[in-house]
Amino acid sequence: MPKVKVDGIEVEVPAGATVLQACEAAGKEIPRFCYHERLSIAGNCRMCLVEVKPGPPKPQASCALPAADNQEIRTDSPMVKAAREGVMEFLLINHPLDCPICDQGGECDLQDQSVAYGRGHSRYTENKRAVTEKYMGPIVKTVMTRCIQCTRCVRFAEEVAGVEDIGALYRGENMQITSYLEGAVQSELSGNVVDLCPVGALTSKPYAFEARPWELRKTLSIDVMDAVGTNIRLDSRGRQVLRALPRINEDVNEEWAHDKTRHHVDGLIRRRLDKPYVRRDGKLVAASWDEAFDAIAAAAKTAGSSVAAVHGDMLDCETIFATKTLLTALGSNLHEGRQTGAKYDTSSLAAVNFNSTIAGVEQADVILLVGTNVRWEAALVNTRIRKAIKKGAKVFAIGPETDLTYSVEWLGNDLSLLGKLPEAVTKAFADAKFPMVIVGGAPLNTAQGATLGLIKTLGLVKDGWNGYNVLHFSAARMGSLMLDFSRPGGVAELIDASPKLVFFMGADEVNHAAFGDAFKVFVGHHGDNGAHHADVILPAATYAEKPGTYVNIEGRVQRGDRAVFPPGDAREDWTILRALSERLGSPLPFDTFEELRAKMYAAVPALAEEGLARFDWSVPSLSAEASGEVAYPVKDFYLTNSICRASPTMQRCSAEILHGEDFAEAAE
Repeated sequence: MPKVKVDGIEVEVPAGATVLQACEAAGKEIPRFCYHERLSIAGNCRMCLVEVKPGPPKPQASCALPAADNQEIRTDSPMVKAAREGVMEFLLINHPLDCPICDQGGECDLQDQSVAYGRGHSRYTENKRAVTEKYMGPIVKTVMTRCIQCTRCVRFAEEVAGVEDIGALYRGENMQITSYLEGAVQSELSGNVVDLCPVGALTSKPYAFEARPWELRKTLSIDVMDAVGTNIRLDSRGRQVLRALPRINEDVNEEWAHDKTRHHVDGLIRRRLDKPYVRRDGKLVAASWDEAFDAIAAAAKTAGSSVAAVHGDMLDCETIFATKTLLTALGSNLHEGRQTGAKYDTSSLAAVNFNSTIAGVEQADVILLVGTNVRWEAALVNTRIRKAIKKGAKVFAIGPETDLTYSVEWLGNDLSLLGKLPEAVTKAFADAKFPMVIVGGAPLNTAQGATLGLIKTLGLVKDGWNGYNVLHFSAARMGSLMLDFSRPGGVAELIDASPKLVFFMGADEVNHAAFGDAFKVFVGHHGDNGAHHADVILPAATYAEKPGTYVNIEGRVQRGDRAVFPPGDAREDWTILRALSERLGSPLPFDTFEELRAKMYAAVPALAEEGLARFDWSVPSLSAEASGEVAYPVKDFYLTNSICRASPTMQRCSAEILHGEDFAEAAE
């Protein structure tokens, strides 16, 4: 490990570290525009100049210079100061002075570093160069005159997103960054280039001219658009969430977020249910809370213990626990969270968990994907698979062929292959130190025993390694399973029981008509499928409007806070259930959110501690027979839930990126 001196401070750095990393290890801030720790080194902005001895008597780019023994590095010498001032002067030759109308204002690296390292004036009086705007789709707004050609966006698209849609045209002063043929960037991760851009060249199109960062209230939360559990920050003003940004969590999402996470927020204020409704003479009419509760109480009196509940994909653990507690008080155990009809075995939580962990994907040297389109079901797990491939991993897949942004050897679309894998696959797994299988929702439901058989066939479990992984799509799934909210027969078991009263807790994807003449109560936040079939609607809060506990695919317990309050008469789900239980004569045993959490922790102690929950490893004995083709559960990446379907941005992304519709810009 090389030992270097940085401004007289001796530090030891790992082999292969750069001078820039050595300087940061010594606590010195090095300005940079092109360098990013998760991208390859470009070395083209020259802002990170330092003086290094032994070496030529000139400033050197620290991002591209390897650290070596006995180097003496100066970050504050007059030579370095003058060099950085000169670089900044060059960068600002053509940069427009439009900070007052730039959406990057207040969060701009160029602003900060020009103040800290610039001259304060320029000696250039020539006309500034202008570049025409480029079209990159409904997510990214471009003002390319501001671009300083750092190429972060180009490297991100190629290396992380795996979509080579962004690149550079021309040379020298005429160089321009663009999406080829100026089409929409065909990536579900395109919004990350906005965070990466150190100037205002790439900004968020839906958020344009909405707010300044110092006006916004920042709230830490957890994304519910998929089951990865992306750590996010919700920025709100007044009673509206204006944007969602990723937070750094190396174990979960690194510092990325997919476009659905970032831009579903305009759906939080549209198509909202903000008052109770009761169906009278076949039509839903607005009602008071008392009238809605009276209607439910009358139905409950007739139903007795013939009550069921189904919850949706975005629910927090507290609401699920409160729902189960209410059903238990009413004498029923007919509750299910797998709303689309799945009925796989849940006797072992480890057997339905992502056991290798999300970060552990990077270690895998052979991966078999079984019936999962990882790119749509868990985009940030897909980026981890790309990193594993760069280290030499080989990927096989069973399912309909699709573009996963990396090289895959497709074995076919027949689940019978699970019992007779080709020799090339078994040999690759026999030689693997870290073998991995990722099972999607469809094969888990129809061929769970066959996928569990792979544990022994392919040697997936070793000392310190468990390569059997289930990839859920629903943010509420693992929490629901931990709270034992499922039935062996799934939703079909509830339907066969012919309940007289059914609670749909944000469940929009379930087949409501299958419950026949049951009295249907929808507790949710958007006027989507569930509301259309309901006899009574009780307006609830979205994940952004209430605190909650969520468990991601790897069993990681995480918590989010309330960013804004729900609109109109809408209330947090647990308060609705608490008030309703009083009217039904079976009051729930908690009056505050803290009491609710305490009861939940007592019932499931694993939910009390944030971090990975530990599940005892056991494999249920199931039939190993498997046949039939796989159909991926996600048909449209951008419209997977009621919030997204209410979002104009998500609707446009679906129409333009997935279905090829053309949208004319105003300038056209």
